[in-house]
Amino acid sequence: MFIEYDPAVYSRILTALTLSFHILFATIGVGVPLMIALAEWTGIRKNDPHYILLARRWARGFVVTVAVGVVTGTAIGLQLSLLWPDFMQLAGQAISLPLFMETFAFFVEAIFLGIYLYTWDRFTNPVKHLLLLMPVVIGAASSAFFITTVNAFMNAPQGFEIIGNTLVDISPLTAMFNPAVPTKTAHVLITCYLASALILAMIGALRIIRGETHVYHKKALHLTMTAAFVFSISTVLIGDLSGKYLAHYQPEKLAAAEWHFESTAHAPLLLGGVLLENGEVRYALELPYALSILAHGRPDAHVTGLDRFPEEDIAPLWIHYLFDVMVGSGVYLLFISALYLLYFWKFPGKLYHRALMKGIIISGPLAMLAVEAGWIFTEVGRQPWILYQVMRTTEGATTAYHVDAVLYLFTGLYAVLGATAGIVLWRMFTHNPVDREIFKRGL
Repeated sequence: MFIEYDPAVYSRILTALTLSFHILFATIGVGVPLMIALAEWTGIRKNDPHYILLARRWARGFVVTVAVGVVTGTAIGLQLSLLWPDFMQLAGQAISLPLFMETFAFFVEAIFLGIYLYTWDRFTNPVKHLLLLMPVVIGAASSAFFITTVNAFMNAPQGFEIIGNTLVDISPLTAMFNPAVPTKTAHVLITCYLASALILAMIGALRIIRGETHVYHKKALHLTMTAAFVFSISTVLIGDLSGKYLAHYQPEKLAAAEWHFESTAHAPLLLGGVLLENGEVRYALELPYALSILAHGRPDAHVTGLDRFPEEDIAPLWIHYLFDVMVGSGVYLLFISALYLLYFWKFPGKLYHRALMKGIIISGPLAMLAVEAGWIFTEVGRQPWILYQVMRTTEGATTAYHVDAVLYLFTGLYAVLGATAGIVLWRMFTHNPVDREIFKRGL
C-alpha cells in the first residue's frame, strides 16, 4: 500500500529516536557524577578504600557514556536546525542563551573530568582530588538545567512579542526562566539521580545474587540504595508539584493523561484501563478524589476536563499509559528502596535475600523506562504544538525530501553506537574484574 511521504511525520520520528537514545546516556551523564562524588566522599570520611575503589570504577564507565552522549547530543543540535527550521527561525533568538550556556557547562564538565581522571593518587590530601570532581557534578547538572529550560520554554513560551511570524522585543532571561522551569528542571535532575543510583544498585545486586559476597559489593549496594530512597521521595514530591503545574498552565494535557473528559469537582484518578471508542473507560483502578488532590491539593477541587477544549488541540489519549508508567514506577522505586532500608535496620540477616535482590535488579531498567516515558509524555502531551499555543508542530517542520533516508541512517548509527558502548563497558569490567583489583590493591 502506498503511503504518502510526509516530512513532518518523519522529522518527528527521527527526533523522537534521537532523543530517546540520547536520554539513556544523558541520564547517566547527569546522575553518575554525583554518585561518584558520594562514593569518594564516603571513602575519605570513613577512611574506607572500598568506597574509593567504587568511585574509580564508576568513573571509568562514566567516560564511555559521556562519549556516546556527546555524539547524540550533537545530533540533536543539528536536527533542531535541519528538521525544524521554521521553529528555529521563530524561536531561535529566545532559546539561544540557554543553548549557549548548556555548551559552556559541558565544556567545564569535560575539562575537569579529564583532570579528575588523571590525578588519582597525585595529592597527599584526597579532599583536593574530590574537589576536582565538583565542577563535573555542577557542570553535568547545569547542562541538564539549561537544556531543560529550552523544553520548558516550548511548553510555556514567554519573554517576547509576536508580530506576524516574527518574535520581537525578546527578553532571553524572561524566556529562559518561564513558569515551567522550576518543576521541569527539578524533576529532570532528581529522576536522573534516581535512575543512576538504581542502575548502579542493580549492578551490585546482580553481583551479590551471583554469589560474589565481597563487602565491596555490599557497600556499593548500600550506598546506592540509600541514595535511591532519598531521590525517590524527592521524585514523588516534585511529581506532585508537576501535576499542579499542569492543572494551572496545561489543563488539557493533564485531562488527556487522565482521560478526564468532563470538567467536575471531586475528580478521581484513573490508573490503567482500556478506553473504548464511545469514550467509556473499563478495567481502570479508580482512586476517589485523587485527581483533584493532584491538580489543586483539595479533594473537592474542580478539575478542567477535555470538554473545554477543541478536539484539534487535544493530545493523543494514549499518553495516559505513559502517565501510568511514571506513577507506577515511582511508587515501586520508593517501595523497593524503603524495603531495602527496612531490612538493613530490622532484618540484617535477610538483607541479601534472593527475592529482594531481584526486586532491586528490576528497579534499574524500570527507572530508565520511567525516564523515557516521562520525556515522551512531555513531548507528545504538548501536541499539536511545538511551541505551546504559538506554533503547531506541522508548521515548524522541514518540507525537504529524504528525511526518511536520514532516519534509516541514524537508526543504524544508534544501533552501532549502542552496541559499541555495551561491548566496551562489558570488556572494560570483565577484563579487569573487581576481585582482581581488590587483590591488587590489598583490600
